Amino acid sequence: MKLLLAALVVLLLVVGEGTAERLLSRRTKRELASPLHIGGIRDPFGSYCQRRGGCCPGRDDQCTVPYLDTICYCDLFCNRTVSDCCPDFWGHCLGVERPFITTCERNGNKFLTGQTYKENCNLCTCGADGRWDCEQNACLIEPDVISAVNRGNYGWRAANYSQFYGMTLDEGIRYRLGTQRPAKTIMNMNEIQMNMDPERDQLPLYFNSAEKWPGKIHEPLDQGNCAASWAFSTAAVASDRISIQSMGHMTPQLSPQNLISCDTRNQGGCAGGRIDGAWWFLRRRGVVTEDCYPYRPPQQTPAELGRCMMQSRSVGRGKRQATQRCPNTNNYQNDIYQSTPPYRLSTNEKEIMKEIQDNGPVQAIMEVHEDFFVYKSGIYKHTDVSFTKPPQYRKHGTHSVKITGWGEERNVDGAKRKYWIAANSWGKNWGEEGYFRIARGENECEIEAFVIGVWGRITMEDMRSHNHHHRRRQI
Repeated sequence: MKLLLAALVVLLLVVGEGTAERLLSRRTKRELASPLHIGGIRDPFGSYCQRRGGCCPGRDDQCTVPYLDTICYCDLFCNRTVSDCCPDFWGHCLGVERPFITTCERNGNKFLTGQTYKENCNLCTCGADGRWDCEQNACLIEPDVISAVNRGNYGWRAANYSQFYGMTLDEGIRYRLGTQRPAKTIMNMNEIQMNMDPERDQLPLYFNSAEKWPGKIHEPLDQGNCAASWAFSTAAVASDRISIQSMGHMTPQLSPQNLISCDTRNQGGCAGGRIDGAWWFLRRRGVVTEDCYPYRPPQQTPAELGRCMMQSRSVGRGKRQATQRCPNTNNYQNDIYQSTPPYRLSTNEKEIMKEIQDNGPVQAIMEVHEDFFVYKSGIYKHTDVSFTKPPQYRKHGTHSVKITGWGEERNVDGAKRKYWIAANSWGKNWGEEGYFRIARGENECEIEAFVIGVWGRITMEDMRSHNHHHRRRQI
């Protein structure tokens, strides 16, 4: 009997020691945890202990509530110098004001510690010392850049754009451009030889494709926050060239979405792509119209629309035919449009001008700098207004656009200023109704370094067939 009692005592001592060790271990872990509110209470008006149903006396390590990305406590032990209490512990459990709470001011309003507001593209947090702690991102819209451009004698005006406000410069370059610089093999592509007769080939001081070919030059679209200028500029140039080449019998506005969703071989869709890949797809597979396959910005695109919804098959002689109906169920015209291989023009401005005048708009690659985003009107040239700022305020990325014409102006001092007229893909409320003018003959932003022309793959049979469909729709 004595042996049995002795064994029982030993067993209880072992269990007790184990329990004590576990409690000690658990308490030590809690006591060593980072204090929740050392930098100010996040979510100061959150209801935690109240939602739990009350507070716990003494110490209770199970008296917890989920709190953002961790837990907070509602037991009296939490109320220490370094607190892990829930935000409403002091008011709900003790009936006193919260400690660790100071206020910051902005525009006459008071903010509690941990509260935030967004200043343009930077998030500011009210610190425990009553000072604002703000991120230091370079913003896409910098008011001092706009003011500096408009004060200076740069030849163009800048403006604030609500669709860009709140974005960082990095986000603007990542989401609003999207053309990858061509590989060396593509950049070394032979330029077509153009023999210009100085007497016969007289170029006017001003030319605009929309005036020579009314109804055949399509208005700029808006790529939104989709880095796919590679698809938008390609579709835009092909649309105009087919309309001009068919003498207006066919005036399709081709679908950038068809390229974004279906041209996936070494292409990134809304994460960027190559114009040579886009022209390969337009030549070998073809695309439908924007009305048939409408563009949907990434945040508005259901998952099923993200995948390719338009396939085509060969019908001989290099021509192709759609094998599916239009994603836009209200449109039944799923004609496939194709192009010939693209050709590269000389970097000589006169030859580029002659090509535009004879055959229509061309595609150009350019480098977009931080000040281009705020362009409003005038003849753009990259400025030095950000040169004294840190490097994160001076960035650039590759873009592609459609050049539709040219012109020239004279300054007040009589100096001549030549320019290109180009269509962007940032919507019609940007720039000069979606267009911009940029210095000509100086390779400004490398806009004359790689210029592409193309022909549509069109036959008389195509035009007759299109006219037949068009008349039938009107009956």
